[in-house]
Amino acid sequence: MSGTPDTAAAAIAAPPLPSLSPASMFLKFGPGTLLMMTGIGTSHLVTAPLAGAQYGYALLWCVLASYVFKYYGFEMAFRFTHATGRSMLDAYATAPGKWPIWYMLVATLIQSALGQAGRLAAAAAVPYFVVQYYAGVTVPAGVYASILAVVSVAVILGGRYVALEWVTKALAAVLVLSSIVVYVVEPAPASAIRHFFIFDTPEGSAIVIAAFLGLLPTGIDVSLQASEWGKAKRTGTGRLRQAFEDAGVTGRFVPGRTPCRDLAVDMTRVPADVREYCRRWFVIGLWDFRVGHIVSFVMACVFLVLAAQWIPGSEVRGNDVMGELAGMFTNSVGPWMMIVFLLGAFAATFSTAFNYFDGWPRVVAACCRNLFAPTARLSGIAADDLTDEHRRTPTSEYNIYRLTMLYSLVAAVAIVFGVNRPVWLVLAASALAYVIAPVVFFLNLYYCFTVIPKHDRVYYPSKFATIFSWVSLVVFTGMTGVLIWVRLL
Repeated sequence: MSGTPDTAAAAIAAPPLPSLSPASMFLKFGPGTLLMMTGIGTSHLVTAPLAGAQYGYALLWCVLASYVFKYYGFEMAFRFTHATGRSMLDAYATAPGKWPIWYMLVATLIQSALGQAGRLAAAAAVPYFVVQYYAGVTVPAGVYASILAVVSVAVILGGRYVALEWVTKALAAVLVLSSIVVYVVEPAPASAIRHFFIFDTPEGSAIVIAAFLGLLPTGIDVSLQASEWGKAKRTGTGRLRQAFEDAGVTGRFVPGRTPCRDLAVDMTRVPADVREYCRRWFVIGLWDFRVGHIVSFVMACVFLVLAAQWIPGSEVRGNDVMGELAGMFTNSVGPWMMIVFLLGAFAATFSTAFNYFDGWPRVVAACCRNLFAPTARLSGIAADDLTDEHRRTPTSEYNIYRLTMLYSLVAAVAIVFGVNRPVWLVLAASALAYVIAPVVFFLNLYYCFTVIPKHDRVYYPSKFATIFSWVSLVVFTGMTGVLIWVRLL
């Protein structure tokens, strides 16, 4: 641990150092922003208004608790990926019998159907309302869901994701700005702030609380998607992981045969400029996540408060849910604001469904990559990783990713057609995410503290982060158990 680079590692060349100026960092944001965009959708535009309309400000404590006590469950996934250059699912593969991988494979296949149905239903509710309100024509929500699903899959597989990401960011900004404008018109009374610190469970609110804790800012299982996105971004340690393995700085990862300790990267063995390159991308990655986490929290509070003020007592149910929400903006500012809101609402809900069409199949493919040797041999999803053999072989990671995406499309659309209750679908999907969250939370913490070298002051969690992480897990798991018990009774 002398800090002197190994002879082989000394030959590793550091790529150009990224700037840490705020503007430059913002342009480099990626996985954290995707995580935020995935979260600012159904949970914010359906669950938060439902809570505000039916229970006033009473559940603000639940919003705060969700963001505070789930923070490190997400951050540890980002921290692990930047510290090792591998994804959290690669760490899960080192467990005895690979049980976490099997667990996540089954859970993700369920979420790819039921969870995606909830997101598609919410996204379809926007065009459903627009066509019905402005044209007087009622078209089944499943038709819109089908169109949105096909467009999403076509765009992702066509490789035009980057363009849509920037467009969606711009439209999501419209939603954020319009929501804040409406809030400023008539802000919540000062007395509402106390509800952040009052534990209240109004009668009938258990499933809404479960939905909040399960899907605000989003399900903790999405941290695994973010980890895969971070690995795919190929920056920082992820970009140099192969060079580290070749130089013997870390063990060579082989799914099922590599012990978890060999995932660690000892940064004291690499040149100083390489360490600085990796450190800067880690800083960018953390701020990418943190900014998204804060914006997501503010938006959830704004929508709950707006509903409590403008549509108290509303059922916020059925395919007309977007009409109820749009009414908040029309009543407070004017009819023109409804159009602005609907544009932003569509961007938010569609970006959620869109990101999940990539995220869940990516997790399923990563699980298979870590379970089956033929898939591990033909790993890779990015275009520059693919060979003719990758494209031809059904068991390649790329083809499993595509087949899972097709399964998600067909199953989710079928559920939307069969269950014409978008709000119920959102709540059910949220509750499912909540049930599996404690396991993912624990594994993310466990592998961060087990794999990252304790002497590494850059990547290893601070003393405060260590203590609060485990406290958060205990609190979050306790709340999970209580709510499941209440629901069963």
